[in-house]
Amino acid sequence: MISDGMAGLLRTLRRGETGDPGRECARVLGARGVALSLLLDGGRMTEPLWCHPELSARFEELQLTLGEGPGPDAVRIGAPVVEPDLDRVRPERWPALLPAARELGVHGVCCFPLGIGAIRVGVLTVLCDGNRRLSEQQYADATALTAALTGAFLNGAPREGRNGDVPGSGVFSEWPSGLHRAAVHQATGMVSVQLGVSMEVALLRLRAHAYASGRPLGEVAQDVVARRLRFDDDVSGPYSPDGGKG
Repeated sequence: MISDGMAGLLRTLRRGETGDPGRECARVLGARGVALSLLLDGGRMTEPLWCHPELSARFEELQLTLGEGPGPDAVRIGAPVVEPDLDRVRPERWPALLPAARELGVHGVCCFPLGIGAIRVGVLTVLCDGNRRLSEQQYADATALTAALTGAFLNGAPREGRNGDVPGSGVFSEWPSGLHRAAVHQATGMVSVQLGVSMEVALLRLRAHAYASGRPLGEVAQDVVARRLRFDDDVSGPYSPDGGKG
């Protein structure tokens, strides 16, 4: 059974009365942070919709850059990935993400996929507090929130039904009209053309370069789009057209 706090939050979300849904979700869940992302390109890319606080946005960017973590795993298997204490996770499971998460100060993460059956539309990421645990009540509340958000995604942009209470209506006061990570999408296409490879391989090359250079994927993508960085399929790797190495 969900808590009274979550029941109240779902009502306000449905009516579109929540000014900062990410903040409110984190408060009701008793979480250190919450992020909600939409899945694009068959789940290969995420588009952030809610992130609170900034740490959640940075962790989402980290998962996107590395292509590994509880979020990608939850999307792949279609079930929650609950790891409230990352120190207990085997190092070989997420070899790149675990040390980077510790450096960020993230010590526990639980991710809940949004979808029905084989359909995946998004993922809810919950950063655990310092207790490094997720109570049964928190899990029940997060599951209820995930179900409500799934309905919101599958019903599209918020709209009023005949009874004024269509599942998902009001959850997004402004349905996203633009892509925060448009540069990543554009850069993936440019690298695909430069190397003559598929979009999947191009994204992997972008991620590999971002990881090797210790930079966020978004920054590398912006360099590609601005033509400050170009990928050629040779042993020298990406380079800057002005002569400096990328």
